[in-house]
Amino acid sequence: MTLDRRSLLGLIGAGAATPAVAKSANTGKVAFLHGVASGDPGSHSAVFWTRVTPEAGAGGDVAVTLEVARDDAFRDVVRRVSNLKAGAERDFTVKHELDDAVLRPNTDYFYRFIANGVTSPVGRVRTLPEAQTPDVVLAVVSCQLYPGGLFNAYDAVSKLERVDAVVHLGDYIYEYGAAAGDYGMDHGARLNRIPEPPHEIVTLADYRTRHAQYKTDRDLQAAHARAPFICVWDDHEVANDTWNTGAQNHQPESEGDFSIRKAAALRAYYEWMPIREARPEALKEAIQRTFHFGDLASLIMVETRLQGRTEQLDYARDLTFKPGQDGKPVPDVEAFMAKRADPSRDLMDDAQRGWLQGELRASREVGRPWQVLGNQVVMARVAGPNVADMMPPEAVQGFLESLPESVRAEVALSVELFRLGMPFNLDAWDGYPTARERLYRAFKAANVQPIVLAGDSHAFWVNDLKDDAGERRAVEFGASSISSPSPGDAIGGGFPLGQLLTATNPEVVFCDQSAKGFILLTLDRTTARAELTAVSTILAKPYQTRVLKSWQVTRDAVGLTAPVEV
Repeated sequence: MTLDRRSLLGLIGAGAATPAVAKSANTGKVAFLHGVASGDPGSHSAVFWTRVTPEAGAGGDVAVTLEVARDDAFRDVVRRVSNLKAGAERDFTVKHELDDAVLRPNTDYFYRFIANGVTSPVGRVRTLPEAQTPDVVLAVVSCQLYPGGLFNAYDAVSKLERVDAVVHLGDYIYEYGAAAGDYGMDHGARLNRIPEPPHEIVTLADYRTRHAQYKTDRDLQAAHARAPFICVWDDHEVANDTWNTGAQNHQPESEGDFSIRKAAALRAYYEWMPIREARPEALKEAIQRTFHFGDLASLIMVETRLQGRTEQLDYARDLTFKPGQDGKPVPDVEAFMAKRADPSRDLMDDAQRGWLQGELRASREVGRPWQVLGNQVVMARVAGPNVADMMPPEAVQGFLESLPESVRAEVALSVELFRLGMPFNLDAWDGYPTARERLYRAFKAANVQPIVLAGDSHAFWVNDLKDDAGERRAVEFGASSISSPSPGDAIGGGFPLGQLLTATNPEVVFCDQSAKGFILLTLDRTTARAELTAVSTILAKPYQTRVLKSWQVTRDAVGLTAPVEV
């Protein structure tokens, strides 16, 4: 089907191509059902967000006022912005970037919105430090599947004694539907957490509805109200395993042009997230940006999905076979590994990599000891565990027979592939080894060894990242999910998958493939400490929180030390 510009705009946005017309003001009943949020803080700035829900059937824009104060009782209001509006063209979301000298660095402020006499919940935002900074505390989160379980980890984040910002590494929403076999619905049905709309989301209205549902969650609202979020998307904000021109979970025959779906997803994301709008001259996909925490650290959020990423390899599609010694077909490992190492395959394009190298170098040159990458997918070399060598054959067979039938065949195939040394996750950096070496060369050229943060995997990781020559290039801390299923869930908690991955891979220092939670990352002048914080359950309340493990990295004159448990 051929689409002209008018048809395209009509598909991706209600009213996007409609001429401006005079609208009567909406002065009826309203509610703040989705909480408040702040994001993208600077030393004198922040983005403030809410959504106004008008009475059903009411038309026109709603006038909205933002108040920012030094106290939560709003006796000392420092800014009042009264010319905001909530309207249908942005799904009644309100987002305002306040950037002026009124906001002071390294300071807590409280904010709220007022519309038609109704006052929103109160949120708190902390501006970034500007000068000498002794320490920074960040909560690192990712992967929140609404039907997958309760967002207890967000409740825990909201109750932290100190958190300067929440770093979200993607998969803020998921695109799947509510059918019995859909992702996470085994828990979703029991918990009455049914995705809205109940089908896979494809259109702008679908993505808006899904974002709205997620932000009705009280625990997520509490975390947003506690501290500013610094976010980047991963794949599920559009569709599973996206690359620059498609996605594993997009079927053009039934779901149309991927570019239209992507445009709808990104429009809804910018409407519903407390993030700065893309510059008019920039691609909406160019979400990469940098945040400076005084003279201590630079947090550089990268984008590895929609700009430079080429299509992932797939074992079912890309693994070929050749005759074995007995004439029977065997996997052609050499051919697959050659395809995996193809230099044309990448997660970033040259412009992104050049920008990142410049940001890293600039941070080092002004004397900041820490450069932190807000990166989506695990960077370490991770081969699947060779359980055939670690367990007797009868134990492997018994393990496979104990699995649910729905995953038994897939796990059996993985056991065979991992016996041959195949990568654990082709969607991660390990599926793009040549691209990873290019990235490591950028680290080296900038003369930095960064802390790499990773989401996506639904597991906790501590990884010591080395290049092909065996030189340390970074240390990686991977955050588990808020509620999305972990690989360890599918195969049963008694199977030590994390321990096997650690034993198999020299770069993996620690791995837990079952716990859910977040990382509390504390940086001071010489030390980075990552507390891998787990919640006891995502299926009920109350819950308990515990530090699963705490790992520390020290920076000296040479670079980073290897991570050690503390």
